[in-house]
Amino acid sequence: MKYRDTASFGKRQEYSAIAELLKRDFDVYMTLVDDQGIDCVIRLNDERYLDIQIKARSKEAKHWNFSAAMSFDVRDNFYFIFYTEKNNNFWVIPSKDVKKLGTENKSGKHAGKISLSLPKTESGDKASKFDKYKNDKGFASLRV
Repeated sequence: MKYRDTASFGKRQEYSAIAELLKRDFDVYMTLVDDQGIDCVIRLNDERYLDIQIKARSKEAKHWNFSAAMSFDVRDNFYFIFYTEKNNNFWVIPSKDVKKLGTENKSGKHAGKISLSLPKTESGDKASKFDKYKNDKGFASLRV
């Protein structure tokens, strides 16, 4: 399917990720404005909330498994949900692990920003390194 533009694809995939959270009985609160890099907030209990940033890549994207130039502060309660349409996978990764697994841009206009390459295949070293973040395992990790 062709999308009118990348913004509409991204918004649709945000709602898909939120639907996945709701299916798993999370209390999800959507932000009105994404000016802090937070697309939704999950309430785990009376004292614990998680901030969630959702990133999606369409199957038509040249680098469909790659998220580039991300700028964020690492926090224990900050998670990313990445979605790759080409293999229909969700990856739920704490911000501290995104920083560790990603590559920091050393120069240019994106210096200091993080880029992350997700596995393209279901097997191999990279796939096994990311397995704990994938689909059901990843979503379950939000409750820990």
